[in-house]
Amino acid sequence: MTAFSTLTSLPASQIDNLTELGYHSMTPVQAASLPAILAGRDVRAQARTGSGKTAAFGLGVMHRIDVTQFTTQSLVLCPTRELADQVAKELRRLARFTANIKILTLCGGQPMGAQRDSLVHAPHIVVGTPGRILDHLKRETLKLEQVTTLVLDEADRMLEMGFREDIDAIIRYCPVERQTLLFSATWPQDMAKISQSIQRDPLAVETDVVSDLPAIEQVFYEAGPREKLPALIGLLSAKKPRSCVVFCNTKRECDDIAHALESKEISALALHGDLEQRDRDRVLIRFANASCRVLVATDVAARGLDIKSLEMVVNYQLSFDPEVHVHRIGRTARAGEQGSAISFVAADEMIRAHALEDFLQQKLSWKGVAELKAVASQPLPAEMATLCLDGGRKAKIRPGDILGALTGDAGLKSEVIGKIDIAATHAYVAIRHDSARQAMKQLQQVKIKGKSCRAVLLKSAF
Repeated sequence: MTAFSTLTSLPASQIDNLTELGYHSMTPVQAASLPAILAGRDVRAQARTGSGKTAAFGLGVMHRIDVTQFTTQSLVLCPTRELADQVAKELRRLARFTANIKILTLCGGQPMGAQRDSLVHAPHIVVGTPGRILDHLKRETLKLEQVTTLVLDEADRMLEMGFREDIDAIIRYCPVERQTLLFSATWPQDMAKISQSIQRDPLAVETDVVSDLPAIEQVFYEAGPREKLPALIGLLSAKKPRSCVVFCNTKRECDDIAHALESKEISALALHGDLEQRDRDRVLIRFANASCRVLVATDVAARGLDIKSLEMVVNYQLSFDPEVHVHRIGRTARAGEQGSAISFVAADEMIRAHALEDFLQQKLSWKGVAELKAVASQPLPAEMATLCLDGGRKAKIRPGDILGALTGDAGLKSEVIGKIDIAATHAYVAIRHDSARQAMKQLQQVKIKGKSCRAVLLKSAF
């Protein structure tokens, strides 16, 4: 393991910040790519979610920012708003000891006018999705002439989502002389082409590839379409995972399965592209803060999922693409942690199973589904509940303000309070279920930043 302190080009304040954040040793992708990134070289890296790639390119981005120049110097493109929000959050953590740095997220689903107003004073770093970034460029509300670092995060997914033309158009607004960093979970042929067209002599970094997957326990069950749901309920009842993502191939299946689990008192929420942006954000927050045990999601919706420890991944249907399967199951063994991946396979999916076997170059491990169907259904409640507070970053509210309001003057004990997330206009705080009502009462009696703060308890998962 290589310590961050060996990176002599990083300032001492950043090393101290990394230590405070719990970053002591570099992950493989960080150790392989950071020296080149900090030296200003182009890098193309294949690394899955949880490998530390955001910190890898984030440290490079921060290293090249001149805060005395009020121009946009770095652009990070992401396939979804969820991933963009996650990346921006990580960049803000890395920027804690950098004074007067402005980081702005530009994604669809947000009012264009508010974003335009924020761009009047150019941010140093912009993180966003291709469609909205291109909209601002065409309206001339965003200028990229001074960009020194361009990052394409999860570039493979952006290509799958049809953003190639938008990406090419955005790059034409950027200087030719720049550093370009390309990060991708998979490396299809199109990725090699885009690297050749936009990068100069890039360092190729490849980590967390197929050969690393045996550390993940994979089990496959042959199950007919009508057997899958009882098998899933039996699996969850038997294993009782603290967190689990169930992948489906369609939006309707996500809703149907989530509702079926809720009816069995198994804490579940659906995540797919038909949800309003606010609802998608809240689903992700509740899953990340332990207010939901099971997330039923499509591949695109779950992209950018930021869960530190995911115990189980279930493929309710096999993906049509073996590389997507690898990306799915890789979520359950982040940063070297243990996890299991369960796949239910119907007869008409067997051709996909054989293709996956060839891709992984290993025999799949099969079990009978009868043992799962025989398990009696058991409730699986969430550990926490989520309070939504009317006030966020724009009101200058910080996690410490909320914690103080909840624990002060004979309030709650700190151990019943979980993760606190601050969004632009709202804040979300996880509270143990048996203390949620007390938390609501406490917030009605105190003020945050000198103002009364309205709070609502987000609807239970079932």
